[in-house]
Amino acid sequence: MTGRLRTDIAHNARVWNYWLGGKDNYPADRAVGDQVTGMYPSIGEVARADRAFLGRAVSLLAGEAGVRQFLDIGTGLPTADNTHEVAQRIAPDARVVYVDNDPIVLAHARALLTGSAQGVTEYVEADAHQPEEILDSVSATLDLKQPVAVMMLGILNFVLDTDRARAIVRTLMDAVPSGSHLVLTHPTLELGGEGNAEAMAFWNQNATPPITARTRAEFASFLEGTEILEPGIVSCARWRADGTQPEVAQFGAVGRKP
Repeated sequence: MTGRLRTDIAHNARVWNYWLGGKDNYPADRAVGDQVTGMYPSIGEVARADRAFLGRAVSLLAGEAGVRQFLDIGTGLPTADNTHEVAQRIAPDARVVYVDNDPIVLAHARALLTGSAQGVTEYVEADAHQPEEILDSVSATLDLKQPVAVMMLGILNFVLDTDRARAIVRTLMDAVPSGSHLVLTHPTLELGGEGNAEAMAFWNQNATPPITARTRAEFASFLEGTEILEPGIVSCARWRADGTQPEVAQFGAVGRKP
């Protein structure tokens, strides 16, 4: 496991942690993070807005929607108000499985992601590119015959081929029943994000894994087959928020499987 850990190359989970003000990062991560911020100053706002969206979405699903199972794919490094903390604060019996393929994330998650006594919090190492493997890995913890919230925040942007990204989402959502939900965020060059193109190109040359932006139409295609909850596809900063946060170039939406 430790042989796979490269601290000399910036990695998304650690750079994201840096932008969120965390300590779990290395000089290479901070250097790339600073360079991207210089090219696209609002990236820190994007990271914070994405995190806040997670809290609002999980609160809605664990509360009003009554969801008790959460599959969080590409969770990244633990920070404040992780999925299990938000969900189990509302529903102590909620079951949460985190999925990531980064060894440093795995190590931190095992140390930090402890849930409520009534609920279950588990972590599996798997790759978002392999949805069948994910489903096999979580079947011991989640009852896939009962509704599941499938959460893919800022992860499909690392699946560069859009058709493959759609197929991944379909495989996951086909495996869960009516009443399940799909929770997505994704960077875009729309919503004022045009200036991010140069920063993304820099990222792809200097960090891992490579990333792509998508249009509203491409993002919407991931939600096909679901009933998109109000307010629809919007900047994640504006999704069921109080309206005081600035719009960021990151789509956010929640769809319900009918």
